[in-house]
Amino acid sequence: MANKKKSSSPVKAVPSSGTTNDQPWYMNKKIASWMVFLVAFLVYANTLGHDYTQDDAIVIYDNEFTTQGLSGIPDILKYDTFRGFFKVEGKDKLVVGGRYRPLTLVMFALEWQIFGRNPFIGHLISVLLYGFTCVLLYWLLLTLFKDYKKQLPLGLFALGGALLFTVHPVHTEVVANIKGRDETMALMGSLGALLLLLKGIDGENVKLKGLAILVFFLALFSKENTITFLAIIPLSLWFFRKLTPGKALVATAPFLGAAIVFLLIRGSIIGWSLGEPPMELMNNPFVKLQGNGFVPFAFGEWLATIIFTLGKYLLLLIFPHPLTHDYYPRHVEIMQFSDWQVLLSLLVYIGLGVFAFLKIGKRNILAFSILYYLITLSIVSNLLFPVGTNMSERFLFMPSVALGIALPFLFVLLERKFQGKNWLLIGVAIIGLLFAGKTISRNFVWKDNYTLFTTDVHTSVRSAKLQNAVGGEMINAATKVQDPGRKTTLLQEAITHLDIALEIHPVYKNAWLLKGNALNYLKEYDKAIASYQQALAIDPDYPEAHNNLLITYRDAGRYFGEEKGDIPRALQYLSKAYEKDSTDFETIRLLGVANGIMRNHGEAIRYFTEAVKLQPENADLLFNLGSAYYNAGNAEEGLRWHTKARQLDPNAGQPK
Repeated sequence: MANKKKSSSPVKAVPSSGTTNDQPWYMNKKIASWMVFLVAFLVYANTLGHDYTQDDAIVIYDNEFTTQGLSGIPDILKYDTFRGFFKVEGKDKLVVGGRYRPLTLVMFALEWQIFGRNPFIGHLISVLLYGFTCVLLYWLLLTLFKDYKKQLPLGLFALGGALLFTVHPVHTEVVANIKGRDETMALMGSLGALLLLLKGIDGENVKLKGLAILVFFLALFSKENTITFLAIIPLSLWFFRKLTPGKALVATAPFLGAAIVFLLIRGSIIGWSLGEPPMELMNNPFVKLQGNGFVPFAFGEWLATIIFTLGKYLLLLIFPHPLTHDYYPRHVEIMQFSDWQVLLSLLVYIGLGVFAFLKIGKRNILAFSILYYLITLSIVSNLLFPVGTNMSERFLFMPSVALGIALPFLFVLLERKFQGKNWLLIGVAIIGLLFAGKTISRNFVWKDNYTLFTTDVHTSVRSAKLQNAVGGEMINAATKVQDPGRKTTLLQEAITHLDIALEIHPVYKNAWLLKGNALNYLKEYDKAIASYQQALAIDPDYPEAHNNLLITYRDAGRYFGEEKGDIPRALQYLSKAYEKDSTDFETIRLLGVANGIMRNHGEAIRYFTEAVKLQPENADLLFNLGSAYYNAGNAEEGLRWHTKARQLDPNAGQPK
């Protein structure tokens, strides 16, 4: 047999590390994955230098368990999420149903143990986790739609959907606010569980299926809305893998078991009852002031208001402007079914529901997107149970995955109708750039609380909570400035915002407290006292109001005595302070000084004697007591106390 002739130029194997001539770059999974991750990092890179903001205090720097680092983890696991912030039993139940989300608090405790108070590290980790979540979505879309290669340009479709999700501006609250990591971890775990389950089913890999259950279980400990994937998982298996409903439910059963275990743990920690909604506006938006108290909304008002917010969610998903972190009452007003916006929202949702119902049997991708959106939004809609606020942009984080599926698919439909144009690529590029620009600009607002509050108050004008928060931040800023004019301006602006808060919510005790603080700094003491008394009329046991009222009485006494020379009026205020707390050293000392000036020598001796019992080593105080005895005609006692004073300090009684 003759030997075959060898080729003079043998064919070389094509390396698999890059794209081929007939395969575009976006079909390369590794390149596309890195692209999604880098885009996520770049659009949120400007948050890395930001401070803590908003609810970061609750879960990080003002949480007594988180700030203990490793030693605080046992308490994180055995209490409500808010317990470490309120630091006392009971207050963590202000929000109906409680919160048990220990996973991210454990993460924050570990970060605190290693890095201490370091917002840069917190922001960096949050951005990196968000980037990985976006990549995970890309992988999931590739896996979900793997049997749709003939109907879709799969690589570009999955990449486009992931990128649109990545740059969506409504996610800024989740990523720019470190506390929002609970949303990121919940979605990461939910997407990861579904991806692992699909891989396990496709490859008949039991280990991957087991890992999927574990990932889902951990996600539940990040945030409770993970539980909505108990509906998303069987829907996805039926839709994308064509499992029968029975087999899809059987495959979901272990996840249901994990959810039951989580609910048992949660119930044992924070109780089983959802409790009654509190009759207080800042913790229940569905109450209104009637007479001297709050009453629940009428059913029609309750339902119309919820339907209105559902319309707002859909609008923000499609057109994310304007954005705000605060939707507390009455940013969303009490709505009626006579309002056209309510009716329009209702009609749109009915239309979506009917479309999904009619088309899901045909496994229509838009129908799947609609059902995903409705299912994941349901738990935060206030329809099933109250969530403590009308709405929030972070509640759109998990549902917004639906847009990453629906919008690229609509572009594909346009390509089919108008052949010759790459609508998918063009559409994703244009919308993606617009979204990215909005996201980057919005991130700057999350720099710190002052920037966030003073910016968003122009959007959430009717939010009592935000108006109150702006007032508080302006008061804090005023205490740090040296220029008297600037300080006065900040305090007056604070009062303006607090008055708006009180106009919306007349029995807002914290707003009355803060208004009293601002008036105190402005030395308008009578008005400050009246504000504190208003706060105490609302809550007679309000400790901060009691304390600040005492301080104001004392400050007023000092002011009228030392700056105005009006000793009788000073004594009036100081006597009120003494009635509030007969053990306050500075009040007692000032009463001694004022009575001495008024030549009430017996009273001066009484108050100075009380003060000496509190601070027996205070040389100047001992000297003042001696002087009071001298002025009362008791030279022997006067000499004795002067001698004691100078034994402690030879310069006692001398001008400082």
